[in-house]
Amino acid sequence: VQLVESGGGLVQAGGSLKLSCVASGINFRNNAMAWYRQAPGNQRELVATMTSGGSRATYGDSVKGRFFISRNSAWNTVYLQMNSLKPEDTAVYYCSTGILWGQGTQVTVSS
Repeated sequence: VQLVESGGGLVQAGGSLKLSCVASGINFRNNAMAWYRQAPGNQRELVATMTSGGSRATYGDSVKGRFFISRNSAWNTVYLQMNSLKPEDTAVYYCSTGILWGQGTQVTVSS
């Protein structure tokens, strides 16, 4: 039972990255999924959520209009497309079912 994130890296401000999170050992279709992030010295912040069926997404105020969450149940994968990245988006990004957490993937945005 695990969530494994990938796709993080170093990008210049204004650039884009797409994160992936592959779920195994869970009934992915029955789980709402979420992306969180945590920067050094900061509390963990909710970035985006998506319902189990994929019909509804919500976003944190700081990423609205720039980040987009999606999911592919055939691949047990949830994605986070991040556009117009800013240095303040630098953080470790985690996917979660609310109970199960991945190990995180580092995103660093240079100015």
